[in-house]
Amino acid sequence: MPKKILVVEDDRKMLDVMRRYLENRGFSVIFTDNGSEALMLARDSKPDLIVADAGLPGLDGFSLCKAVKSSAGTAAIPVIIISGCKTEEADIVNGYDKGADDYLTKPFAFSVLAAKINAVLRRYGAGSGPAARLVREQGIELAPAARTVKLGGKPIALTRKEFDLLTLMLEKKGRVLGIPYLLETVWGYDMATYDNPHTVETHISSLRKKLGKKLAERLVSVTGHGYKFE
Repeated sequence: MPKKILVVEDDRKMLDVMRRYLENRGFSVIFTDNGSEALMLARDSKPDLIVADAGLPGLDGFSLCKAVKSSAGTAAIPVIIISGCKTEEADIVNGYDKGADDYLTKPFAFSVLAAKINAVLRRYGAGSGPAARLVREQGIELAPAARTVKLGGKPIALTRKEFDLLTLMLEKKGRVLGIPYLLETVWGYDMATYDNPHTVETHISSLRKKLGKKLAERLVSVTGHGYKFE
C-alpha cells in the first residue's frame, strides 16, 4: 500500500508540482493550502507523513507541527517543514523545537524532498516488526515503534523530541547523560556549531509537567553534568 503524504502549501503552483512529483514516485498525496484544514486532515485521514510550509497564513507550519505533535491522536505522524523565508539557523532550530522531524529550505530539488521523506519514514518504521518492545517503568508504558506513551494506562501527548528524550533516558536509566550527548543524540545538532543547554532544559521541564510530580522527581538534574532518570 502506498504511503500517504499530506502536503500543506499555500503556493498553489508549488503545491501542484509537489503533488504530481510525489504521486509519480508512488506516494498517495492529500493536500491543502490551509493550516487549520491540514490539522483536521491529519486527525481524520491519518497520513503517514506531513510536509508543511512554515509560512502558511493563519495557522503557520510551526504551529501546525506543534499541534500535531501535542495531540495523542496525531503525535506519531512525522512532520517535515519546508520554507523559503524562514531559512536562518534560529528558524530551523525553532522548527525542530516544535517537533519537526526534518527541515528543508527553498529552493530545493524535489529528489531531495523525496529522499528526506523516505529517510524519515524509514526511521519511524524501524523496530516496528514482531520484536518491537515496550518499555515499562514506574507506571510508564512506552512503545517506541508506535511512538505512544501511557501513564497509569492513560495516553499522554508528547512532542517528538519529548518522546525521544524520555525514551533515551528510560533506556539508560541511572546513567548521567551529558548536555552535549543529549543534543547530539536527540536533536542531531553538531556540537561544533550549536551548544545551547536551554534546549534540553526546556524539554526536561515540559516532560516533568506532563509526567506529574512523582515521576518528575525521577528526572534528576546533575549540576554541571546533565540529567538522569533515577
